[in-house]
Parts: sequence; C-alpha cells; structure tokens
Amino acid sequence: MEWEIVIGLEVHVQLSTKSKLFSGASTRFGAEPNTQACAIDLAMPGTLPVPNEEAFRYAVMFGLAMNAEIGKRSVFERKNYFYPDLPKGYQTTQLAEPIVGAGEIEIHLDDGTSKKVRLHHAHLEEDAGKSLHEDFQGMSGIDLNRAGTPLIEIVSEPDMRSPAEAVAYLKKIHSIVTYLGISDGDMSQGSMRCDANVSVRLKGEEKLGTRTELKNINSFRFVERAIKVEAERQIDILEDGGTVIQETRLYDSDKNETRSMRSKEVANDYRYFPCPDLLPVILTDDYVEKIRSELPELPDAKLARFQSEYQLSAYDASLLTQERALADYFEAAAKESGEPKLAANWITGELAALLNREELSIEQSPVSALQLAGLIKRVTDNTISSKIAKQVFEAMAKGEGSADQVIEKRGLKQVSDSGAIEQMVDQVLAASGTQVENYRNADESKRPKMMGYFVGQVMKASKGQANPQMINKILKEKLDALL
Repeated sequence: MEWEIVIGLEVHVQLSTKSKLFSGASTRFGAEPNTQACAIDLAMPGTLPVPNEEAFRYAVMFGLAMNAEIGKRSVFERKNYFYPDLPKGYQTTQLAEPIVGAGEIEIHLDDGTSKKVRLHHAHLEEDAGKSLHEDFQGMSGIDLNRAGTPLIEIVSEPDMRSPAEAVAYLKKIHSIVTYLGISDGDMSQGSMRCDANVSVRLKGEEKLGTRTELKNINSFRFVERAIKVEAERQIDILEDGGTVIQETRLYDSDKNETRSMRSKEVANDYRYFPCPDLLPVILTDDYVEKIRSELPELPDAKLARFQSEYQLSAYDASLLTQERALADYFEAAAKESGEPKLAANWITGELAALLNREELSIEQSPVSALQLAGLIKRVTDNTISSKIAKQVFEAMAKGEGSADQVIEKRGLKQVSDSGAIEQMVDQVLAASGTQVENYRNADESKRPKMMGYFVGQVMKASKGQANPQMINKILKEKLDALL
C-alpha cells in the first residue's frame, strides 16, 4: 500500500510590540519571573482591556504580505479552558471574524520545485504564561511574564504532503515575519512555535484521514522529525488493522517519538463567546492602504531582484534571501567590493561554515560585511591569492583586524615580481628532471594536467604567495622551450 501524508500547520508568532495586547505591561524577554504581568493581564476584577493598535498594524502587514484578505471588521472572543499558566481561565482570541482571511504563499523546495500553500486565516490572540518544571524540588512554577503578549496564529489549509514541504512553509513564514520586522522569529525563545496537524490516507483517496495534533514544536529540525515519526506511527496502526485516534500529542526529541497528551478538543469544548469587554475593531480602507504603501521589500521580490541586479543563480539568491539580515549583509559586501558573485561565494562558503561551526547568527558574525568586501578587493587586485585569502579570513574572524592589516602583519602579500617567480620556476625545473622528461615525451593533450605538478612545487617554494597566473605563464614558456 502506498500512503500519502496530509499536513496542516498552525504557527504561533509573537509580535514584537513593546507592550502587551491589552495592557501597557512590558513584553521584554528575559525579565525575572512574574515581574511583567499586570492586573489587566490577569483579568483582575474591575480591570478592562484596551487593544494595542500596533498589534493590529503588524497583523495587517502580515496579511498583505500573504496576499490575504484583510478583515475590515474583526471581533474578539473568549476561548474558555483551564490551564495553570492561564490565570484568566480563558484566552482572548478571534474565531468567527479574524483580522486576516484567506491567502496563499509559494514555497520553494530543495529539489528546485515549488508549490503554493493556502492560508485559511490568521488571527490575533494573547499568549499564555509559561509553566516551569526545573529546580522546584518536584513541583512546577508558573511565570506569567508572557501572559498577554500579542500573537498571530497562522492557520494553513492541509496542503502539505511531506515533512520537507512543512519545513519549507515554516521557513517561509519565518522569513516573512522577520523581513516585515513584526517578530524576531526566535524559536528557541518561543517567539515562533508550531502545531502540526498530521494524518495519512491511501494514495489517490480524497477523504482526509483522522488527524492528530503535535503541539508546540520549536525548531525546523524537530518539525520535520516529529511529522515523519508521527506519520510512520499512524501508518503502522492502519496497516495492522487499527484505528487512529484524534488526539493531541507531544513530540519527545530525545526519544524521537510522539506520545499522547490529551484527547483532541473541538470548538464546542472551548465554549467560545464574544468578549463582552471589547468592541468589534473596524479598519478603514485608507488605514490598510497606508500600511500597504509602507511594506518593505519581501523575500520573493528580493530573490528576483538579486537574480536580475547581481546576476546570481536562483540557488544562490534563494540562500541569500532566506533571512533579511543575511540579505542585507550580502548587499553591503557586494556593493562595497563591486564583486557580487564573489561576495555570494564567500558568504555561502567560508562565512557560512564559520557561523555553523561557532553556532553564530549572521548578526553575530565576527567578520563584518565591509571587512569581507575588503578581503574580496585584495583577491581581485591580486594582492593575495584565493588560497591565502582563506588564511586572512580566519585571522579576521579571530579579531586580528581588516584584510589589509592581516596581510601586512603576516607578510602575506602575493609575489608578482616576474624575476622572483622566474627564479623559483628555474629551481623547480632543475630539481625535477624526471618530471620534465615525462612532460616532453607526453601527448600534447596530457601536458596541461601534468603542469599541475610544477605549479604545486613553485607554490610550495613561495609558501603559497606567488601569483598563480604568472607561475602558469612562465612555466609554460619555459617548458615549451624545452620541447
């Protein structure tokens, strides 16, 4: 039997407002527990919520970026359930009339293909607090600092058919919200979290299978692994003649397995009703159009521009536009160096390797864009070779200064003195009688490959500092004269 996975994602994105959705309490991350939750966040008697206009603006920005319908009239409901980190006993959210309606985005896969994923809607809601289970001598603690922080919950249609597609979708959402500047998207800090609805069905069937919901997955890698292992679990059950139960499950990354958390609730279980403390929010056409006019360049538009303006391949452009900070870094290096292709190669090669090795973000790069541009200039003007440039880059990453400072300090300037190089070539040829004789007796088609030995010896003699183009030119003249 051939099975098909059906995936829909619910992505929770914390908005980067300075204050909470319905109060003036701070949303700053990292404060001492329970120092940023005010009476309004806890729904204390006599308090009334006041909507945060900035959160609405951010939600509209997201909707426009997704080519989605904007809810000119949106309404808040109360979603009732008990959790220790939800002191109100309900969550203020949107159900019937969300701020963002249907839309779609295009995702790009590693095999070069792309597909469109439909957005069902995105709604505004407040976040809950956080339960802490460490260092409490067997007890749990509650930190309510996060309670009331504005979120948009982005709900897709069940359009994805593989874990890879789900990750591509999630990365595209991450890219859009960070380009817009409405969230930092930091999954490690909970700024972006994902619930995955997963079901399986036989290939060719139209009817959806029974789905399970995987809650609060906080990394791209774990999303891929969790969906894969859950789909395999469901297939095993069905092939053994069993029935998949609709439920909420947790993914255990240490054991790479999912386990049951609770039976899956439906809307009726939450007893939604309109929030009596909040009036419907009405947005005018002028308000929406003003926001549209202020949108920054988005990932797809930047990808297309990088290909046309900088003559980059689709692959390089896609790598460089995944993050706004990375795209900005590239543009700064490309413009300063005047060599966009070389800048792209260095960023996706040596710089990416360095950042991965040191587990740093592009914002934390020890080599700035202007420093990298300076290094590229010294390669293109033949001050140093590409091989030496890698040594210079490593020194720059260790804080030894600019490319020029490292080259001067370490004496790495490329030798382009034809007399000095000719002398080294003569010494190599004199010490390589057998190889010279083999070169003379070889077929003409084989001689270019044999040149590599002599070039390597001269480079070794010069400690890698001789100009490779000059070495090749002088060597060929000398060897051809011996034929």
